[in-house]
Parts: sequence; C-alpha cells; structure tokens
Amino acid sequence: MQPRVTAILVARNGADYLQRTLSALHGQTRTPDVTVLTDDSSTDGSAAMLAAADATIFVPSAGGAAGFGAAVARALAALDASADPGAAADTDSWLWLLGHDNAPAPTALAALLAAVEIAPSVAVAGPKLMRWNTGDVIESYGETLTRLGASVSLVSGELDQAQHDRHNDMLGLAAGGMLVRRSAWDAIGGFDPALPAVDAALDFCVRVRLAGHRVVGVPDARVSSAGAAEDFGRPPVTLRAANGLHRRAQLHRRLVYAPIVAVPFHWLSLVPLAFVRTIWHLLGKRPGLIASEFSAAFLAALDGGVLPARRALRRSRVLGWAAIAPLRMPPRDVRELRATQRAILAAPDAGAAQGSEVGRASFFSDGGAWIVLLAATVGAVAFGPLFGAAAVTGGALLPVSTGFRELWANVGYGWHDIGGGFVGAADPFAFVVAILGTLTFWAPSQSIVVLYFAALPLAALGAWWCAARFSERGWAPGVAAVLWAFAPPFLAALNGGHLGAVIAHLLLPWIVVTLVNAARSWSASAACSLLFAATIAAAPSLAPALLLGWLAWMIARPRSIHRLFGIVIPALVLFAPLVVQQVLRSNALGLAADPGAPVVAGTASGWQLALGSPLNGYSGWSDIASAFGWHDLAAPVIVAALLAPLAVLALLALFLPGSRRAIPAMVVALAGFATAVVAAHVQVAHVGIATAPLWPGNGLSLFWLGLIGAAVVALEVLGRAVIVPALLVAATTMVLAGPLLAAPISGDSAIRASTGRMLPAFVSAEAAGNPALGTLVLTAQPDGSLAANLQRGEGTTLDAQSTLASTNPRPTDAQQRLATLAGNLASKSGFDTVAELQELQIGFVLAPKTSGEEAVQTRKRATEALDGNASLTAIGETATGFLWRLGALEPGAAPTGPGPLGSPLGVIVTLAQSIVLIGALLLAVPTGGRRRRRTTPHGPSEPAPTFEEDDGV
Repeated sequence: MQPRVTAILVARNGADYLQRTLSALHGQTRTPDVTVLTDDSSTDGSAAMLAAADATIFVPSAGGAAGFGAAVARALAALDASADPGAAADTDSWLWLLGHDNAPAPTALAALLAAVEIAPSVAVAGPKLMRWNTGDVIESYGETLTRLGASVSLVSGELDQAQHDRHNDMLGLAAGGMLVRRSAWDAIGGFDPALPAVDAALDFCVRVRLAGHRVVGVPDARVSSAGAAEDFGRPPVTLRAANGLHRRAQLHRRLVYAPIVAVPFHWLSLVPLAFVRTIWHLLGKRPGLIASEFSAAFLAALDGGVLPARRALRRSRVLGWAAIAPLRMPPRDVRELRATQRAILAAPDAGAAQGSEVGRASFFSDGGAWIVLLAATVGAVAFGPLFGAAAVTGGALLPVSTGFRELWANVGYGWHDIGGGFVGAADPFAFVVAILGTLTFWAPSQSIVVLYFAALPLAALGAWWCAARFSERGWAPGVAAVLWAFAPPFLAALNGGHLGAVIAHLLLPWIVVTLVNAARSWSASAACSLLFAATIAAAPSLAPALLLGWLAWMIARPRSIHRLFGIVIPALVLFAPLVVQQVLRSNALGLAADPGAPVVAGTASGWQLALGSPLNGYSGWSDIASAFGWHDLAAPVIVAALLAPLAVLALLALFLPGSRRAIPAMVVALAGFATAVVAAHVQVAHVGIATAPLWPGNGLSLFWLGLIGAAVVALEVLGRAVIVPALLVAATTMVLAGPLLAAPISGDSAIRASTGRMLPAFVSAEAAGNPALGTLVLTAQPDGSLAANLQRGEGTTLDAQSTLASTNPRPTDAQQRLATLAGNLASKSGFDTVAELQELQIGFVLAPKTSGEEAVQTRKRATEALDGNASLTAIGETATGFLWRLGALEPGAAPTGPGPLGSPLGVIVTLAQSIVLIGALLLAVPTGGRRRRRTTPHGPSEPAPTFEEDDGV
C-alpha cells in the first residue's frame, strides 16, 4: 500500500512563479493524494491563481504574513477540519512542503517516496534544489551547523555533476520540496514560530534528529528554487538585512539549545559579542553589517519565543547533542568551504579585472626608488645640522613632552597648563603629535628630528605613488615626485617649523589615492578618513577645500556614497568639542588657526603667493639678489622664469587630448590658491600685542598639488616627446628650491638643533622633581608693554599648545591675574607679590632677550624693578634670558583641573574619539582581496553566496 501524501503549497507574492509550479505539481508521475494551497498575505495575483487552481483545499490568507511554517500549520488545521476523514485521520501519511517558487521535476515526489520506503527511520527527506533559471546549477543541497552554531549551506552555486550524490545523510535540509512524516511533524510541533524564515527548516531537522529520526537528501529528486529562505515572498534582501536575519536566528537557536544553566550567560553575552563581531566586521571590510549585529543582539535579548521553543524541544527530544555532533561541520571544513565560496564570488569579476587592467609604472624599474633615494640624500645634506639633536625648535616648533603619559594627557578634553590654565578641548593636532611622539616613545622629541630627515623622501614617495595611480609611463610619476619633494611651500614650512603644514603636505597625495579608491573599497575609504582627519588637524585652513573635494567626488560617484560619506566622520568627531567651544565664544574663525606655537611673520603679497612663496623673499631668492647687488625685480623674475616650465605644462594639459582629466587638477590648484590668499589676510592668533596670520603655505601645497596633477596629464599625453619637458621642469624646480635647501646649513632657517630644554637649565633641574613648578616669563613688547606667560615644569611643549588659548579674543580671569602680578613685579607697588607667587606656585621669573629700542628699554626697567624686589634672588643671564628665583617658595598645590579621563565630559569625548578612530583603523587594515557580494539568484549566471557568517561567535 502506497503511503498517503499531502502536498502543501504556500504562496506569498509569487505570481511570477506559480503557474510553472502548479503545472509541475500536477505533472508528477506520482501525484499527491491531497493538495492544499495556502496563501500567506499576498498582495499580487497569487491568491486568485491559487483559488482558481485544481486543489483539494484552498486556504485563504488569515491577514498578516506569518511565515512559511505558520502557513503550513494553517494548512494542516484546515486539512484536519475538512470533510475528508481519511486525510485527517491518517497520521502516518507524508507532508510534501512546497513554496510558490518550488517547481518539482516530474519524478521528484516518486524519488522522495522511494527513498523513505526503504528506510523506516527517515522522517524527513529533501530534494536537490536547483537554480530556477538554470537547471544544472545547485541552489541548495543540505545544511549543517558549525561547532559554534552558525548555519551553513553545504552546497550552493555549483554546477551539478553528480559530485555530491553520494552524500545523503544530512543534519538539515531546505524547506522547499521537503517530505516530512506527518507523525513526526505533529510530535515535534512543526517549525518554530520564532523562526519565520531563516533557519526554520534547519532547526526543525535538528529537532527531528534529536527525536531519534533520520534526515536524508535525495539527489535524484530535483526541485527548482528561485531564492533563499529570507527571499521568500519579498524582494531580494540586502546583505545587511540577510546578516541580521541569520544572526538573529542563530542567537535564538543558541538560547534554545543551550543547557538551562548556560542560558543566563548566553543572554548576558549578546551585546558584548556584538561589539566583538563589530571588530571582526571592520577587519573584514563589512561595516554595513555592524548595525544588523546590534539589532539582532537586542531582538534576541527580548525574544519571547525562546521559552516555548525550549519546552517543545524538551518534549520531543530523546537523544543527546552528541548524536548530531558527527554531522556538524568542523572548523577546517568551514575554512575550506569559505575559501571555495569566495572563489566562486570572485570568479565573475576576474575576467573583467584582467581585461580592464592597464600598465602601471614600476617603482623600481621606472626610477621611483632612485628619486626617493635622491630626495633622501638631499634631505640628509640640507638638514645635516640637526643630526644627533635631541629635538628641533624654532619658528612654530617646540619640543614635545618627554613621556608617553604626558603626550596622551594633552588629547581629548581636560586641563591645559597654558594661558594661565583652563579646562577645554584639545586641538585635534594633539592626536597627531601624540602618535608621532609615540613612534619614539623613549624620546618623543626625537620623532620630529627623524621626520625632518625623512620628510623629503616621504614626500617623493607619496607623490610618485599618487601620480602612478593615473599614469602608465614612468616619466610623469618621476617628475611629480621631484616637484612635490622640492615644492617651495613644503621647504618653507620645514624651515619655519610649521610641523602641521609639513604633515599636511606629506599626506595630501595619499588622500588623493585613497579618495579615488574609496569609491570601490571600504579599506581605502577608512584609510582616507584617517588621512582626511590628520590633514585637517594639521592644517585646519585646508578644511573648506578638502570638504568641497569630498562633496564633488560623492556627486561624481553617486553609487559609492555609502562608502564616501563616512570619510569625514573621524574629522568631525575630533573637531566637535573644539567647534562647540569656539562657537560658544563667538570665535568660529579661530577654528582655522594653525596648531603649534603661534608665530608672527611677514605677509606675502598675491604675486608672491602666485610664485609659490608663502613668505616675503620669493623662496629665498631675494637674499641672493641682495647679496649680489642685483635689482629688486631680479628675484621675482628669476623665480617666475624657473616656474615657467611647470606653468606651461599645466596650462598645456587643458588643450591636449585627455584634457578632461586636467580640469579637476586645475580646479584643485585654484582652490589651493584661493585658500592661500584668504589665509594670508586672516589673523586669529595672538602673540603678545601682535596677531599672527594663518600660514598660507597650506593652501600653496594644495595649489602646487593641482599644478603637478595637470602637469602629469600633459606629460602622459606627450608620449616620446616627454623627455625634454620632463627634465626641464624637474631641473628648474630643484634650482628654485636651492636657497630654501641651503637655509638650514647657512643658519638662515628659523629651526635649529636643541637639547629639548625650553627654560634655563636651573629651572629644568628643579622642575624635574616638581612638574607643577611655575616660571613666569615676562617678554618686553615693541610698544613698551610686557607680555606675561606662565609655564609649568620644564616648559610648555608642542603637544600642550592650544588654539583656544592663542585665539581667545578676551583675556580669561587667569590671564588677568597674571597680568596684574606681572605689572606689580615690573614696577614698585604695595601689592603682595610674594603671596601671589606662592599661591600660583611660581618659583622663577624669566625676562627673555629682545630687540628693538622700545622693547629693550622696557626690559631694562622691568629688570631693575625685579632686582629691587627683596623676595627675588637674581640667578643671572642665561641662554634664554635673565632669571630670578623666589627665595622662599613653600611646596603647595598649583591651580589645576581634571585630565582627559578626570571628568564625565572628558571621558565621553575620549571614548567617542577613541571608538571612531579605532574603528576606522580596523576598517583600514588591509586583509587581502576578499570580496563580498550578494546577488539575486534569478539570473542564469549569478552566484548566490550562502555562507555569510565568518564565525559562529
């Protein structure tokens, strides 16, 4: 006697597939005894097609999509309530479960029944699911679990060559085409209602196994399928949504399967594991999956279906978990399967990638290495006077803190011992300085010395790789490397101690490379975000131009906005506390202030800026012309002549073939020049009675970058005629840089070698044991006034500088207090200076040397007054000025405030900035050429990735 078979077909928005599925169902060589058609809240014509079909029972929608398992349960309830007593009473019959997109082959049911008739222990048999449009590609055949509980599809996307036909003992099977013994279905309770789609069939099969039955695959039974469980009755879901569904299903099963004593620990670990998996996704370049991880964790934590599922499992289970252990996939097989599926995903793109690959210049064979070596040699000679120095000082440059802890204490939000002391946001540049100092943590100031020697070769290296990204020949990258390494604004920044401008110049080419690649790479996007943040932190005046470039690139690449949008996030997070404070002080323009020690320098004219000189002097050529007694116009004429080849090449690029590539470069140059002009006329930082303009060299670096980009386009087009113009423009640029390269050797540079000491040795010796010891520095000003500055310990370092202090439009209470003390020290009065010095823990007074008749007279009067103060003892003239010591300074607590982690706001700022920066860093770390792409499996050649979980944590 043949077993009774009830076919249950569930449809939800499957009108495009139903006709073929219904025809295939009626065309079986072994027809079902009963056919039940169920609609699951379809909004297309599926319900009408089911109602019109030839079926034993039609079950209309009950309202609201309930899922495949719930629809089957409704069908069985309708069957049991039907007028067919045989169908309702025969509990030893079989259920054949089909979806609207499961069109069975004519012999599918016969093959399934043949397999179960000879194996009484089998309660579930499943067919080989084939791709809907390509009957020779396997969609799914068998499912299992990893050791940590992640679901795995054993076979998917492979051409069917009978290679898997010998494997039939399965842990789980897909729901489509599944043949289930009715008695087993009733005993187990059907599909878990808490798993409406993903892993529902696998979970059911696991419970069947634990109930003492077998689950087998029948390779001779073939059923077409148009998608995975999460795609049933809905448009193809995104990878993010699919990951959320799979992860939620996995966490639900974990809470159901775990021993009762382990459930609380699993529940408590849901959110912490989401953080762990966030790091894993960042390393795997899958940031889009992070949100679904947390949503799955929170939904699992509030999952009310765990207890009913645990009770159902306990009722039907007769075997232990060891019974299914051999059917789970070991870690080694998981890695092999993952590698195989990655190869399948990458295969369609391999041919296209090879076909579109163009020749690129070779760094070694095309001279890139030689140019970097040349730049390194020139840099070693030019900055030779710094060799062996402990630190570099002068201009806008100061030594950095001497310890790792002190370096990182100046980041975030907290107390700043500058300008009398205040609590506020640190400059984002403090992060850059801290990272730089950490590279030589045993002597942090040594990192800046190393940077000076490495600056030229690093600039050449960055420019070469940037130009090579857009070139096929070696001449253009080589010329770009020379032009960028010997750029006048770069060398002027090095000579002036503008560390931020130097770092920005080094990073700009890498921003271009990563920004271009960010359109198709998460790793490049994250790297660009870090470079973007570091560049703006080092040169805030570049922020408008860089933001415009970022917006333009998003407009040009609208399909990549999801990768490009996040590039600005690290910069926004770093600057947010500073922005809030400057805006609250009505000093938003102070955000553009250059980090580091403010310096008053001569303002360059528009003509000088156009010639690449951020300062008066035409890149040092004015001094040469003066030394030889040449006319005043000699310097600008010489500089213009030396720049002419570069200008001609850049302009020529606009009229040569491929000019479309030169236009963006010239727009960059225009934005850079506009930035430099504006910077030269904006003064926000205060140095005594003077105000310091923004450093225009930042904008000139961008201007120079655009010119080089246009020149690269021109050199690429010139072909064999490239040699003469390439050599000419490189040679003239190196000649132009001659005076700036010679400045450190001749002593005309503002920077100099230093021991790292900013205050007299006497002060440094006492401050070594008392970091809170204060030194009041009284600097005579050209107008006859005194500038008072309080320095703690061994002096105010570069990382302790703050634009909040240097750009403050109004003196703070602490600064007014210092001014009162300084005025009374520099003149005879009845003010109790000793008590004030004691309260502020000021043990020394220093009067630096100065120049200018008025300033000299002011210093002389102040010196006489200090000499006449009985509480002060004159130490004498030192290398940094005349020093006095307070005779009886009693140890006490100096005015101070909380550090970065000493206040709730400081903790929040530090934590937020750390999370964003570490996340971007993890995402930027290259992890190989892995590809993750989810495709709709309707097409004949589209691979369907099935293993999207990298682990089962």
